[in-house]
Amino acid sequence: MRSNRATVRAGVSLAAALPMIVGTLALGIPAAHAADGPARDVLKGTRPLWATASADKGATPDSARVEARVYLAGRDRAGLAAYARAVSDPGSPQYGKFLSAEKAQARFGATKAQVAAVKSWLTSSGLTVTAVTPHYVAVSGDVSATERAFGTQLHNYTKGARTYRAPARTASVPAALQGAVLTVTGLDNAPHKAHHDDRLPPPDAVFKNAGPFSSYYGSNVATGLPDAYGSKVPYAVKGYTGKQLRAAYGAGTYTGRGVRIAVTDAYASPTIAYDAGTYAVKNGDAPWKTGQLHQVLPKNYTKTEECGAAGWYGEETLDVEAVHAVAPAADITYVGAASCYDDDLLDSLSKIVDNHLADIVSNSWGDVEANQTPDLAAAYDQVFQLGAVQGIGFYFSSGDDGDQVAASGVKQVDTPANSAWVTAVGGTSLAVGKGEKYLWETGWGTLKASLSADGKSWEGFPGTFTSGAGGGTSRTVPQPYYQKGVVPKSLATANSAAGNRVVPDIAAIADPNTGFLVGQTQTFPDGSQRYSEYRIGGTSLAAPVIAAVQALAQEARGGKPLGFANPVIYAKYGKKGVYHDVTDNPTGSGLAVARVDFANGYDAAGGLLTSVRSLGKDSSLAAVKGYDDVTGVGSPAGGYVQSFRRR
Repeated sequence: MRSNRATVRAGVSLAAALPMIVGTLALGIPAAHAADGPARDVLKGTRPLWATASADKGATPDSARVEARVYLAGRDRAGLAAYARAVSDPGSPQYGKFLSAEKAQARFGATKAQVAAVKSWLTSSGLTVTAVTPHYVAVSGDVSATERAFGTQLHNYTKGARTYRAPARTASVPAALQGAVLTVTGLDNAPHKAHHDDRLPPPDAVFKNAGPFSSYYGSNVATGLPDAYGSKVPYAVKGYTGKQLRAAYGAGTYTGRGVRIAVTDAYASPTIAYDAGTYAVKNGDAPWKTGQLHQVLPKNYTKTEECGAAGWYGEETLDVEAVHAVAPAADITYVGAASCYDDDLLDSLSKIVDNHLADIVSNSWGDVEANQTPDLAAAYDQVFQLGAVQGIGFYFSSGDDGDQVAASGVKQVDTPANSAWVTAVGGTSLAVGKGEKYLWETGWGTLKASLSADGKSWEGFPGTFTSGAGGGTSRTVPQPYYQKGVVPKSLATANSAAGNRVVPDIAAIADPNTGFLVGQTQTFPDGSQRYSEYRIGGTSLAAPVIAAVQALAQEARGGKPLGFANPVIYAKYGKKGVYHDVTDNPTGSGLAVARVDFANGYDAAGGLLTSVRSLGKDSSLAAVKGYDDVTGVGSPAGGYVQSFRRR
């Protein structure tokens, strides 16, 4: 399962590793299996790292049921990766020569013969085919049939406090299939998920900010509260709106007209049309036009309790309202997954690619790198590459727990943001002043100190780490070519002398203390359900903001899709006026805001909590001059969108 990343009171963590090499898939490449009998091809990465001999609890009973997906490699997987790179690289003669969805499938998809061969092998092993898509063949059956099909025993292993099934050795398939199989998922039954976090309040429990507020950064100074960093600090903003964000990131007169943006999350808010429409009218955004917002939803939802389904309503609301606020004329399609599990989220991404529902895809979900398995990484990367050859770009939030040490105990990045085929979006704290003037940004990282009982000091100032933009160096993904020469060698080689992928690529507003105002239908203590507004943040906000800015850039480019944008994002690095070079202490004096919150989350009946939130304090990560692993190349400046104009 994956978790959404929006943040109200603190941050949400998420991330994982996609072991792939730019130019070729590094997973599922056939290799001879050292076994007796007919030759078999090994599916690398299908035995999870936690399935060790010391954790082995013995064979899984033959009668236990297995649900698996056999992902299809297609007719030319190496060619797919190569073409995806070529059409995305501005230095390539094939740059921008995108294929239609139909032509991409015809050129790189699985052939009828490959699908038939895979189905025949699976059924002859005793498995039942339950679904066939352009991407995979789904099967079910007992353990004994599964073991026959994939050439490995299934054992039970301890993983933490739980016991899960997993292959005792790497799975394999008959060599006679001639490389038709990319990988298989479902042989292990550990949940591939990250838990929903209560920092995004579900609509059945109202959340409201207490105030006082600033209407813009610094408009309301907390003169009655103690100093921080030698001076009085302003109250947190009530929540920036579209007009302020458009000014901060150089929207100019562009509105995203003619551009299609997709948003993916799990489940679907039943009040999204009303909430988005009400919010736009109340906060000065352009009214929604008939047919401008679409939803593509599954027939049935699953795991609603396990995934905290209601909590995802707020994620969808944030994403849709943020995109419309920055790109008010863009066409938006929300694609909801049946659950927060990887298989269902992959299905949502595949719908976008198979039907080319949009050119730009915003994704505010993920998991820690250590939780991602190579089999799923291969499946994700194949979808991203199929999108790239069609001119579709994917934008993923980088995570909300900094280097993840505080949340997971391990310094690591997030996934799918760590894929070399997506644009990872980091987070900032944003100061927009009077008249929508851009003042500065820091890397998003928050320390919290509470007001002392006598009201004269901040206890333990500057306080403890609560949340911050995800970033760092992947342990599994090799360094992509487009980062070379921009990402400092010390970051790229932090985990390998050969160099690895560093996250993020670009950044935008994420800090909930300088966050975005959203409107959502929520349930109040008296049982009534009604529209309400609150401030929110997280890299769940940064991703849709950058997606919207990319829509403005596509419009400026005459409507031609940007496709997989990283090669262009890095090619523009260093050009005057294109990026804000975000650093952690832009004023040189230390920065903080004061916050007053309802103890019970919605009114003063339970008391008030007053705190000071220091800005630019992201765990062990630091936003420094030049590229850094909190904000990447920086945030879009006034010249970013303009740089895409056709000369």
